[in-house]
Amino acid sequence: MPSVFDLVAVLLVLTAAFGWLNHVVLRLPHTIGLLVIGLAASLTLIGVEAVTHVVLYDQLVSLLQKVDFKEAVLDGMLAFLLFAGALHVDLASLRRRALVVGTMATIGVVISTAAVGVGLWLLSAWLGSPLPLAWALVFGALISPTDPVAVLSALKAVRVPERLETDMTGESLFNDGVGVVVFTVLVAIAAGAGGGEGGGEGGASLTHVAELFFLEAGGGALLGLVTGYVAYRATRALDEYAIEVLITLALVTGTYALAAKLHTSGPIAVVVAGILLGNRGPRDAMSEETQKYLFGFWTLIDEILNSLLFLLIGLEVLVLRFDPDYGLLAAVAVPLVLVSRLVAVSIPVLTLHAWQPFLRGTIPVLTWGALRGGISIALALSLPEIPEKGVLLTLTYAVVVFSIVVQGLTLQRLARKVVRGE
Repeated sequence: MPSVFDLVAVLLVLTAAFGWLNHVVLRLPHTIGLLVIGLAASLTLIGVEAVTHVVLYDQLVSLLQKVDFKEAVLDGMLAFLLFAGALHVDLASLRRRALVVGTMATIGVVISTAAVGVGLWLLSAWLGSPLPLAWALVFGALISPTDPVAVLSALKAVRVPERLETDMTGESLFNDGVGVVVFTVLVAIAAGAGGGEGGGEGGASLTHVAELFFLEAGGGALLGLVTGYVAYRATRALDEYAIEVLITLALVTGTYALAAKLHTSGPIAVVVAGILLGNRGPRDAMSEETQKYLFGFWTLIDEILNSLLFLLIGLEVLVLRFDPDYGLLAAVAVPLVLVSRLVAVSIPVLTLHAWQPFLRGTIPVLTWGALRGGISIALALSLPEIPEKGVLLTLTYAVVVFSIVVQGLTLQRLARKVVRGE
């Protein structure tokens, strides 16, 4: 039986080899290239296995099945990736756009969840593969939040004005916490855990949503402020880069673990802590040498974990083995999610236009730049073993791959055209 060391060794070797191949041959953006090559390798192995038994295929699948994708993403990589991204957020710019970011990360997610859910319910019935409305809404909840890992990775290669970049970055960092709350409530309702039959369930669910939101989002933000400030004071008391880097590692892991124990949002907590430390630390708590090592360390962590995550997304098709009967529904799910995102962006932007300035092309860029990634797949994998799980996994994977590959590769061209008029 392969060990954990064997699994890590295989993943790192594949990541390095595929990264080299992409840099030398394909020359795609690094993370997108890894996903494309990983997906191509997976499909090739599946095709070969269809005509002959291949031992290597069985061994690789056995290794990948040892990876709990949900746990690896939600309880592992996500905390480090969010903190690494939050370190570079300009707090002053975020404050100026707080109303926009807050509205998009809350009301926008709710609008998109409803639009995707109702649309999928109607389309699935029309195509002869009807889905219950409750589970269609669950899909809307898990696919509506933009993935901060995918969005931040794409923004490294896309040049957009600062105001628009702040909107995209801020929304992606905060809306996943809201999305997880909505997803949790809708799964409980769909699985029959939200209450009894009749009208009482709706009232209970609304109360439950409000309690979860204020506890998880508000509690997570407060926890991040406290732990971030403690780490800031600790780094201010000394000038030793090795210890200060260790303090940030303790900050991320400790905050995320404590958030789980307190039933608050771990993602929001580490984002708030990262923004606080990333803005106050360089100003009056870190020497230039410490800044060089600390930010360099987290940049490297970000690149390595991003590479592993996108490779895993590409290889996950080996384990999930989607049902081709759902191919047509998956094909219509992609434009459905895009149209729903357009609605969810347009309503807040047009409503807030009287109070907040928006750049030309904001709506198309925010719509097309809403990339989905590992978080959506992890949430789909966390669903209970229900008859609808197979189709929901297929739809999620189709939307994620399309958004990362197609939207990710064309976002820069779109931004140049609609924002700069080039």
